Amino acid sequence: MLERRRGRPRGAPPPQPVALALAVGAADFADLARHGLFGGLTFRSYLRRVAVQLRALRGQGLEVHLRVLDPADYAEYCEELGFAPGDAAARVAYAADPELAGEPFLYTGQRLAVLLPELADDHRARVRISVAMAALLTAAGEGPPGERRLVAVMRHAVEVQLAVGAGAGDGIHLLTLRCHGPEDGEELTSATDVRVERGRPGPGGRDAEAFCVTLAAGLAVGGAGAMVLHGDPAAPGGQTVRGWALRGGRLRPMTVREVLDELADDVGRGLPFPPAVVPLPGFPLPAPPPSGEGGPPRERPTGGGGEPLA
Repeated sequence: MLERRRGRPRGAPPPQPVALALAVGAADFADLARHGLFGGLTFRSYLRRVAVQLRALRGQGLEVHLRVLDPADYAEYCEELGFAPGDAAARVAYAADPELAGEPFLYTGQRLAVLLPELADDHRARVRISVAMAALLTAAGEGPPGERRLVAVMRHAVEVQLAVGAGAGDGIHLLTLRCHGPEDGEELTSATDVRVERGRPGPGGRDAEAFCVTLAAGLAVGGAGAMVLHGDPAAPGGQTVRGWALRGGRLRPMTVREVLDELADDVGRGLPFPPAVVPLPGFPLPAPPPSGEGGPPRERPTGGGGEPLA
C-alpha cells in the first residue's frame, strides 16, 4: 500500500497552485458584469460563491493565488491578446498572468471582510511597482551601463529605506514619497508603514516593496520631490515629522521650516494637518554612489547660493 502525505502518493509532484481573479468592489463588479462574466449573479451572491470556492480549494490542500480583476486592466489585457472579455478562458488566463508584478498574493483562509481590503491594497501596490519600474528602466537606460545603474540605484534605495527605519525610533510610522520627473512632470507617489520595535525595523509587505521601487525611480529620473516620515501618532509628546528634499537624484535633510512648508502643501492637496505635530529636521541618510557607479551626476553650486543636494 502506498504511503501518502496529504493525500498524495510519496514522490508525486505537488499540485499546481490555483490562480483566481476576484472583483473586490461593487462598482468593479458592475463594470465586469456587462461582459457576462458572472452569469447574472448579484455582487452579494458572487461574494458568497467566492467564499465557498476559496474554502473548498484550501480544504483540498491547494495553494490559492489571488489577484484583483480590475475592469480597465482586464479589458486592455483581452484586447491585446485577442480574448473576448466574456469568455471563461480570458478570465483564467488573466488570473494566471505571469507578468503580474512581484510574488503572488496567497490566500491563507481570511474572511472576505479581511481578504478583499488586503487584496485591494496589494493591487494598488503592484500598480505603483509597475509604474515606477517603467520609469526606472527608462531612466537607467539600456545595455550593461543601464544594468549597472539599475542595480546601483536599487541598492541605494534599499539603504535609504533601511536607514530611515533605523532612525525612526520605536513605533508605527508612515513614510511617504512624491516626486516628479524632470521632463514630463509625471508624478510618482508611494507610502508605506515603518514598524520599529526595540530599534529594529520589522519586515515590510508589498507596500514597502512598492516604496523602494518608487524611490529608486525618483532617484534615477532626477526629478524634484519630498520624502516625509510621519512619526507614530500615539507617541508621548506628539507626532514627530521629519522630511528630506529630493532633487537631481539626491536626498538632503529638510529644515524644520521646510518640513512645515511640506505639511502645508499636503493640506493644499487635501490631506489633514497632523494634530500635535512636532516638526524636526531630517537626519543624514546614506550618500548615493559616485556617478561612475550608477549614481547621479554631481550638481554644481548655483549663483543663488544653492548647493549640491547630498
